[in-house]
Amino acid sequence: MKTPEGRTGLDPAVGLWLAVGAAGYALLPWYAIEDGFFAFGWLFQGYPFAAEAAPALFLNTAGAKPWLWPLLGFLLLPLAAWGAARNSMRFSVVLLAAGGGGFAYLLAQGFAIGIGGWEYQSLEALLGPMADRQFGMGYGALMLAAAFLFLFTTGLAARGAINGDPFVVGAIGLVVAIVAIFIFWPITRILVQAIQENDGTYSLVVFWDKFTDSKIWGLACLSGGGSCGVAWNSLALAILVGLLTTLLGLAFALVVTRSAFRHGRFLKALTVLPIITPPFVIGLAIILLFGLSGTVTQIVAELTGTPATRWVYGLPGVLIAQLLALTPIAFLVLIGVVEGVSPSMEEAAQTLRADRWQTFRTVSLPLMRPGLANAFLLGFIESMADFGNPLVLGGNFDVLSTEIFFAIVGAQYDQGRAAVLALVLLGFTLGAFWAQRFWLGRKSYATVTGKGDSGIPSRLPARLAIPVYGVVIFWTLFTLTIYVMIVFGSFVELWGVDHTLTFKHYLTAFSVGWTEHGLHLSGSAWDSFLTTLEVAAVAAPLTAAVGLITAYLLVRQHFWGKNAFEFGTMLSFAIPGTVIGVSYILAFNVPPLELTGTGVILVLSFIFRNMPVGVRAGVAAMSQLDRSLDESSLTLGAGAWSTFRLVVLPLMRPAILAALVYSFVRAMTAISAVIFLVSAEYDTATSYIIGRVENNDYGLAIAYSTVLIVVMLLAVGAFQLAVGERRIGRRQGESGPAAAPARAGGKP
Repeated sequence: MKTPEGRTGLDPAVGLWLAVGAAGYALLPWYAIEDGFFAFGWLFQGYPFAAEAAPALFLNTAGAKPWLWPLLGFLLLPLAAWGAARNSMRFSVVLLAAGGGGFAYLLAQGFAIGIGGWEYQSLEALLGPMADRQFGMGYGALMLAAAFLFLFTTGLAARGAINGDPFVVGAIGLVVAIVAIFIFWPITRILVQAIQENDGTYSLVVFWDKFTDSKIWGLACLSGGGSCGVAWNSLALAILVGLLTTLLGLAFALVVTRSAFRHGRFLKALTVLPIITPPFVIGLAIILLFGLSGTVTQIVAELTGTPATRWVYGLPGVLIAQLLALTPIAFLVLIGVVEGVSPSMEEAAQTLRADRWQTFRTVSLPLMRPGLANAFLLGFIESMADFGNPLVLGGNFDVLSTEIFFAIVGAQYDQGRAAVLALVLLGFTLGAFWAQRFWLGRKSYATVTGKGDSGIPSRLPARLAIPVYGVVIFWTLFTLTIYVMIVFGSFVELWGVDHTLTFKHYLTAFSVGWTEHGLHLSGSAWDSFLTTLEVAAVAAPLTAAVGLITAYLLVRQHFWGKNAFEFGTMLSFAIPGTVIGVSYILAFNVPPLELTGTGVILVLSFIFRNMPVGVRAGVAAMSQLDRSLDESSLTLGAGAWSTFRLVVLPLMRPAILAALVYSFVRAMTAISAVIFLVSAEYDTATSYIIGRVENNDYGLAIAYSTVLIVVMLLAVGAFQLAVGERRIGRRQGESGPAAAPARAGGKP
């Protein structure tokens, strides 16, 4: 093709991906390094001739792994597009063949040949036994796979897909590929167990028997003859949690943004506290407050003369714990949405003689619907997937997540039953997803446009302000009480029994000493703490990036299969972490991706487990950005990448902050998935804490949790400073009589 300078040659994008692919094939180790993904000792141990660190080209020239030779042919094929124009048939066909064929062959040889040779008996019968074998893919295979993928998407863009924009097509291809590999593939590996018998054969009768079990769908509770099935328990709990967390999150967001309250930063920090706390710690605090021997229970019993009961075990206790843990998610999603409502629209309604209540009910609240719907969906899904709180406080109130946990780790070890329960849970999540889409409809909720908006956000009407303040004050005091109990428990000998003050728990976990070699971290918790911090720091920005790019594609682009694409991004959030952990072991314990026992598998599990929060926060924020902003940028000659980077991202700072904060703290406090994925080398904070709880060492567990809370508060503050605040040209102030002249057009 001709370049702007009038020369002919290879398209720059094609040249870039050819260079990446060549580096993967000829320079980097093809197979996974035994010391881990982030180990680089192979550079000084016989590279590139040592078999364990040799690139594919060196393996082939040495006569090993001949099945890798065809990859070189696919890599060289794009040279046939030399001199072809980007919009020519030759250019697109060559890239589609090279990228698609190369990527397909790379996957095929990876799944067909494993550690023991052929993975399928049919291939061995057809081609004979293999004299060699292969291990999991490494740096080289990863680079070459990326090159093939983006060569393919460049070819699709050249054919006119998605208006021919390489960035958009490439982003869609990347998200589809990683979602397929790290969400669909592992989950498929475990869900297929739902129709599999113990001898490995498949049977729909087995599936139907497990699916129709009365323990799942029983309704004996309606007649007073027993308990309801776990499906109905989970559904009722999830609906309650979704509704109440959305209302609580909205109340906090309104107080922070639409009132004269001057301590908004304090409320923001307080609402984030529960999300940075290991779930069972909140459960323990609730038990010590409201359990049979709890402080509040005993006080109420003495004052009223009624005997203490175990009322907190069951639906009430689980509901309270989940509200404490999940309200911050709703707040983080809704704070940006409430800020995004245009004050000019509210002022226009008041100019037409609508009072503040009518304005809020008919103008402000409808414009918040995307945020409300996404907050409810996240609360619903998180409640469905949570098993830590039901495990501690559930009592006889069984839910799907705990049943899945016991089916996998209990004495029964019935993966088929766990898979059936996971399918039921997935069905409920899919129903909530479509209900949300139906409620939002096809209406426009854009309030941030290219025009200036200097209006002042309207204060809350009196009839709404009073109950909102009441709810916020009550929940604030309740949350503070919970955390006072947690901090207190870390400084006593034995929480609930011996309240002698002591520092021994902190010293045991985080003591520091000096040796002849210098500073020595002698505390028992340092290894798990530093590993968790490293993994969370790597996973958080990657999670936010993938989530926000996905949100941009969902809101701003139209392409075939968009609905399935959106559901696929939410799938990992719908499956309990327990199932995710087991599915990752099944999928990534053997070639072509051998990741178990490494830090990479922890990072990947965090990215794809927490990505949906970034997606939903981004979708809620972008629903308020008028398309004219993008169109103006594109009209002025900017590409989709420049528009996304310079126009869209600065206006999505609340969503970026929500994604960063949530993904970081979830990586620091996750339990269910990582408990199956940790290893001796890569232990995590929550795994360590669970070990202390199992040994009844509650003081050490709570002390460790307290340190995590402080560290994560500092991290949240750092994220806030790094991301900054969204500036949309609005005045800050109170709406009231003093502002009336400004609304009327006079001088303020």
